[in-house]
Amino acid sequence: MEILFEKGKSINAYPIKVVYIETPVSLIFPAQAMFVAPKRNFKRAHDRNKLKRRMREVYRLGKNSFYENIMILEKKYLIAFIYTGKKQEEYPVIEKSILKLMAGLIKPKDK
Repeated sequence: MEILFEKGKSINAYPIKVVYIETPVSLIFPAQAMFVAPKRNFKRAHDRNKLKRRMREVYRLGKNSFYENIMILEKKYLIAFIYTGKKQEEYPVIEKSILKLMAGLIKPKDK
């Protein structure tokens, strides 16, 4: 996972930041994801766990179409969803942000 943060690219959509890297490594699934809520902003473990649960649920519900689109592109990704907000947002805000970021990963880059 160190390579993800050293060489990965990032996209922001408040309150989530996604760091990703395309990997040549053979993975069982098209993407491998991790979810992070920093201890610096949320001192209590139950607050961090609640945010990570919300992020995982949005990802779980949206990953089927995400995987289909990635498989069409024939790519494999390592992804980290990092909660960057200073306060806890409700589920709809997190959902909108993660779905926007997942769509941003699928779009072809013009760089």
